Amino acid sequence: MSNPTFSRQPLRAGSAPALWSARWAMVGHALLVALPLSMWIANRSAPLMLALAAVAFAAACLLSEGWRAPAHRILALCRDPIGLALCGFLLWSLVTLAGSHRPVAGLAAWGELALPLACGAVIAVSRLFRPGISLGRALALSIIAAVSFMLVELATDLALRIMLDIGRQQSFIFNRPILTCLMLSSAALATLRAGAGTRRRDGLLAALVVLAAGIASFGSESGAAGLGFILMALVWMAARVLPRLTLWAVMAGFAATMAFAPAMGRLGDAALPPSLHERLANSHSRDRVDIWLSFGEAAMARPLLGAGFGTSPTLDRHPVALAVSEPHRKLLAVGHPHNAPLQAWAETGAIGAALLTFAGLALLYRLRRLGARDLAPRLALFASAFGIASVAHGAWQGWWIAALTVATLWLAATLPQTAGSPTALTRDI
Repeated sequence: MSNPTFSRQPLRAGSAPALWSARWAMVGHALLVALPLSMWIANRSAPLMLALAAVAFAAACLLSEGWRAPAHRILALCRDPIGLALCGFLLWSLVTLAGSHRPVAGLAAWGELALPLACGAVIAVSRLFRPGISLGRALALSIIAAVSFMLVELATDLALRIMLDIGRQQSFIFNRPILTCLMLSSAALATLRAGAGTRRRDGLLAALVVLAAGIASFGSESGAAGLGFILMALVWMAARVLPRLTLWAVMAGFAATMAFAPAMGRLGDAALPPSLHERLANSHSRDRVDIWLSFGEAAMARPLLGAGFGTSPTLDRHPVALAVSEPHRKLLAVGHPHNAPLQAWAETGAIGAALLTFAGLALLYRLRRLGARDLAPRLALFASAFGIASVAHGAWQGWWIAALTVATLWLAATLPQTAGSPTALTRDI
């Protein structure tokens, strides 16, 4: 006798479970579309929105087909080579906590990384996230609205927040939502420019998304946002003209950056002249190189195992700090190295960096079968995100992981060949 929760027949249209499943899926879609606006209001809200969306899609999936089929798809996702590498990194990160001076804080940082990834996996295996042209238009409008509200706030010196006495009343609070809008713009543009349902007005909407992302990126206090916008535009255009060459170039750049991350400070110190640092003073290029020198020494003090996951915020108090030269030791107190590959090396050693490198290269390699039109937005997102992560914020911050997860889910779900695939997230994007 077959198990009804595994071999359940498709729900009859109009039945109560089907209606509730559709409603829960609608809630999940709405939450993901609203992400740019939620980040404008509260600049760390992305993980919460993603988690709520995951709950909605999980409820819709359970109503439509029970729990056994999604559970099998979760297992298939984890057995995929990319899934294995990411799960291996998460497990190895827990192992490195044994060498941490603050394992509880490290565990909290681990949760900030693992939760958005788990939520993304839940949404992927539900097979109910299906962003079509209408949802692409909604996301585009959400991005444009969020950027517009941020620009109005900046123009009025945050007068509304000051009047209401809410949040941190400083202009840099918009760095996170602007980076989120930039990442999601690739998904909105890919949806607007794909399929037979596009219209001339969609081209105008796409142009407005590019304009909004550009104004926000270069008008913010985040130099990384401007770099990310430039990388996204250049890689997108290059991938449309020379897709295979661009793909291999991004793969080579990614692998080299991951491999030589501990030496990034020395390389930057030798390659960048003082005159260039003067011109890049607003981007704090000299400060970044000095920080990379400090964390590079810390990474090389424990090259295989690392200092422990989540130790960067207080690395100056870790025993590994004694192995760092006196002139560079004080910069270990800055909180993180402003370089995700270097942070991976410093906290999880060569083993952790190798697992992340494998996952990234495997993902890029799977994009090789895509045509130039489908490859361009996905490769542009990867290059832009990796470029930003290599010069900006902490590697495991939940809002950043959540933003990348949503953009990845969107681009995976909008590929025609991903329909019905139990491993769409890791196979195609």
